[in-house]
Amino acid sequence: MNTPAVREGVVRDVMDRWKAALDAHEPERIATCFTQDAVFQGLHPYTVGREGIAEYYASQPPGLKAEYRILETRQVAEDAVLAYLGVDFSFTDRATLDVRLGVVLVRTPSGWAIGHYQVSRLD
Repeated sequence: MNTPAVREGVVRDVMDRWKAALDAHEPERIATCFTQDAVFQGLHPYTVGREGIAEYYASQPPGLKAEYRILETRQVAEDAVLAYLGVDFSFTDRATLDVRLGVVLVRTPSGWAIGHYQVSRLD
């Protein structure tokens, strides 16, 4: 798996599911993109687990959309991939927010999922 193309394919699979659920404003579906015990750091205090992740996304405004681009990937273990992404979050009532997102994807019995998620503002 340690080729850029394979790693990027894993990242795109997971992040495309995340993006589709986010764009549709479906917090419970977004949470299924994460492991049961995922560490999540959005732009508010961190949480652990799917329930807190769903609550975080439920609090986001309707019309929120995301466009991401993969900047770097690394295989950190046989069943773990690190990705560093640029993400533009767009809103219906304010300027687009450009952030950096670090994720660790882990292979679970049901497929790849986000085990760690951390957003950083650029300003």
